[in-house]
Amino acid sequence: MEILLTILVVLAALVAYKGIKTVPQGESWTVERFGAYTRLLEPGLSFIVPFVEGIGRKVNIQEVVLDIPEQSVITGDNVSVLVDGIVYYRVLEPAKAAYAVQSMQSALTSLAMTNIRAVIGEMELDATLSGRERINSQLLKTLDGATEPWGVKVSRVEIKKVEPPESLSRAMAMQMTAERERRAAVVRAEGERQAAVTRAEGEKMATVLEAEGEREAAFRAAEARERLAEAEAKATRMVAEAAQGGNAALSYFIAQKYVEAVQALAAAPGKTTLVVPLETAGFAGGIAQALEAMRLPTPSDGAPASPVPPATPRSVPSAGSPFAPPGPR
Repeated sequence: MEILLTILVVLAALVAYKGIKTVPQGESWTVERFGAYTRLLEPGLSFIVPFVEGIGRKVNIQEVVLDIPEQSVITGDNVSVLVDGIVYYRVLEPAKAAYAVQSMQSALTSLAMTNIRAVIGEMELDATLSGRERINSQLLKTLDGATEPWGVKVSRVEIKKVEPPESLSRAMAMQMTAERERRAAVVRAEGERQAAVTRAEGEKMATVLEAEGEREAAFRAAEARERLAEAEAKATRMVAEAAQGGNAALSYFIAQKYVEAVQALAAAPGKTTLVVPLETAGFAGGIAQALEAMRLPTPSDGAPASPVPPATPRSVPSAGSPFAPPGPR
């Protein structure tokens, strides 16, 4: 009995071990009955028929990152470059991934390397270095279509490195330096041109403003002279009216200007002797006549004052007369 009980306990433990399965999260297991696929076990606790059914393949259904090994690729212009990359994929149908392809990661790696050579082989070096997005999109489209029968979804393809030969890298560095120097020279020339244009515009504006200022100043000066002339004309009319017409007003103004000129000569610095012409006596009579003509009547007179006859200018002795003043010694 004890032996039979022991056999039953061992058999029950073996049955439980064979029939009870715990599938971890992120995986999907296939069940095979006598070697034929029957169903899938999802994550969690599952039961199978012991000794009849068994676990076939354990498939990872998480997104997987697959490294593409570095390889040498010839571009369209016969330049050898070193290229590597990565592929992101996920198993959507575990049964197809388990039984439609053998060694799925190896097959996906080979497929990616082949398509990288095909895509880059159609492009020149410059387009390869600057067109990674184009390469990535073409590889993604090709790999996703090729892996669909395997139940695999390729979500992303990235080219990590495109490295040209060392000699070509030096030549490209020299070319880039020359290009930057050319751009710097163009920028400097453009700046100098803009500065010259700005200076010319400034000088033009200054000339225009100066001309406008001179025109305005001339206009103001002419206006001032015109007003001064009007004031002098008005003063002349007033003096003529006060002198009751005639040449007395004109004689008055001429005498006034003459006196001002003599005062200016007398006030000149460094002058100790002033020589007055003999004709000055004639102007004195004119001044007296103008002043007499401009005398206005007072309220006490009751009648306008009679004009005083002009004074007769005295004759001035000639230089040979005995009454002539002695000359300067």
